[in-house]
Amino acid sequence: MKSPTTLIKGGLLVASLLAFTPLAALADDVSIRLGHVLPESHSWHNAATGFAEEVNSRTEGRVAIEVFPSGQLGSEKEVIEGLQFGSVQAGLIGSGSFQGIEPRMGIIEMPYAWSARDQAFAALDGDLGVALADMLDGKGIKVLGWWENGFRNITNNVHPVEKPEDLAGLKIRVTPDKVRLATFEGLGAEPAPLSFGELYSALQQGLFDAQENPLAIIYSASFFEVQKYVSLSEHIWGAATLTMSKSVWDKILPEDQAIVIEAATSWGLKQRGMVAAANDELIAQLEAKGMQFNQVDKAAFIAAVEPIWESQKDVYGEELLTILNQYRK
Repeated sequence: MKSPTTLIKGGLLVASLLAFTPLAALADDVSIRLGHVLPESHSWHNAATGFAEEVNSRTEGRVAIEVFPSGQLGSEKEVIEGLQFGSVQAGLIGSGSFQGIEPRMGIIEMPYAWSARDQAFAALDGDLGVALADMLDGKGIKVLGWWENGFRNITNNVHPVEKPEDLAGLKIRVTPDKVRLATFEGLGAEPAPLSFGELYSALQQGLFDAQENPLAIIYSASFFEVQKYVSLSEHIWGAATLTMSKSVWDKILPEDQAIVIEAATSWGLKQRGMVAAANDELIAQLEAKGMQFNQVDKAAFIAAVEPIWESQKDVYGEELLTILNQYRK
């Protein structure tokens, strides 16, 4: 894992950004609402709260951050739109959700892009993170840090999924992005998008047979109450992107911007640690809640999604794919 110093240097290039902050736009005090869609029991909320408290303390209230969990500020799509317009000041958002405004952000969550968490961290703390942050910067969104969502696994109420053929006919909720839809269509399932806030009730009512999320979300959202089988597919690893509206970022004093980045980095490392520490424990906790776990034939899944990679080459472009591949070796 990279050190905090490397994260700051490699991912965010703070010093050069501070040098070009328009002085006329600066404000002594900035109030920030930070929204995310997950429950208060999730590591996103725990780390975001710690981040907010550290920034509030170290800036002596000049940058006052308040965290709003459980979609209180809207869905991820709505928070992203708010960031662009400045009506939402900050958000902790799954990286794949940015595809609506920047399709190339989907490269992080390509199926089986990452064989290990550290591989993904090296890329996001390095050249890939710089390239993607620059893209979002051009959309009016400042990336403060790359946190973790984790490996996604498939749950359903019909039968264990061990090979791609077992997905045939399963109605599965996916995040509303084209690559995720295409992935599960290619695997033979019947995917449809739905906002996270509506997912529990949709599963409860039988509108979907299945869904896919990291174990921490499966537990914190109580999906064990409405799903039976967990297939450890680990088909996608996703980042959590700590972001701020550029219009708000540009109002923060340079010395306070440095504090925000330092806190985002240190709490990002802590949040990643929370995810790593919880995984084995989560399996035991979900089994205790009645969920049944099984392994999958990953080689068969990897072969089945190969056409998705071919179909996205023109979207990502040769330069971005080259950056990605240097970290996948």
